Amino acid sequence: MTGAPVHVLVVNAGSSSLKLRLLDAADEVVDAVALENWDGADTAELERFVRRLPSVDAVGHRIVHGGRRFSEPVRIDDEVREAIGGLADLAPLHQPRGVAGIDTVAQVLPGTPAVACFDTAFHTTIPDAAATYALPAEWNRRWGLRRYGFHGLSHAYVTRRAAELTRPPEREPRIVSCHLGAGASLAAVAGGRSVDTTMGFTPLAGLVMATRTGSVDPGLVLWLQQQAGMDADFLSHALERESGLAGLSGGTGDMREIMSGMDSGDEACRLAFDVYVHRLRREIAAMTGSLGGIDVLVFTGGVGEHNARVRAEAAGGLRYLGVTLDTKANEACTGEADISGAAAPVRTLVVPAREDLEIAAHTRRTLAE
Repeated sequence: MTGAPVHVLVVNAGSSSLKLRLLDAADEVVDAVALENWDGADTAELERFVRRLPSVDAVGHRIVHGGRRFSEPVRIDDEVREAIGGLADLAPLHQPRGVAGIDTVAQVLPGTPAVACFDTAFHTTIPDAAATYALPAEWNRRWGLRRYGFHGLSHAYVTRRAAELTRPPEREPRIVSCHLGAGASLAAVAGGRSVDTTMGFTPLAGLVMATRTGSVDPGLVLWLQQQAGMDADFLSHALERESGLAGLSGGTGDMREIMSGMDSGDEACRLAFDVYVHRLRREIAAMTGSLGGIDVLVFTGGVGEHNARVRAEAAGGLRYLGVTLDTKANEACTGEADISGAAAPVRTLVVPAREDLEIAAHTRRTLAE
């Protein structure tokens, strides 16, 4: 391709949704649609959206797992597509949906260049001390076992934006980024580089999520296999799709429904909320330890952007780190905002997720190269 593509179609396949945006050369949104509860099987709405677009010069796909092979964006060909599909066992909620997006758009727009942008790429800067599992070294070498981290496209955008809004003149801020959606993770970012994160080899580790358990004692999983007779396939499905908020509440992984149930006296929903917030507070403190301090706390993602109560409850247990909120600013927040308390030494921000901008920039740069 000669020159940068003018119109970039961004295909963002998540664990429970599909977001489509067409951006022009100035990164303005020309057209967009968001599909909730998209499992990758029904591609009719995706096809209709792509067919109605007036012009698409390039396509950028969010791909969750890059494995050992993909540490930067790459133009998609048949070999790359097969390699991406081959990583489905590492991200079973995401990778098949990403491949479905690649295949569907390629059928509708044959010949249009496409780029895969990987959530794991941002975290390749994590130092060995944080990325290495204390497993037999041969296992780590043979199978590439390490902390890969995810939501990198989101963390990269919001931490860069947070730095623009808060950067002190003498140095880059130390930022803890909270991406809270159906999937959830934190990143510790210093000097624009990821130095730690809560997810690991797969997107199952770390925070409590909508249907994913987050981190559990591996001995507990072994006990369920050995003593309760649960096989690997059953456990995989349960940990990925029937745990987290949904498992604790007995039905829903939607934080809005959890809070409604809690306010109506549902004790299961109350426990689900309390476990969620406890883990969130604990992991924010852990990320602060990896940074040696914190200058900025930033919330993004569906829950992070829209749920003032979650933000308040999380911050309420972090006063000792210098985190306090302006109650009115927090409750009134409807977009990008500084919600810090007046005298708080740590700035707390809400920054809407714009993975589409990150993907479009990677797509243009990759094709230009």
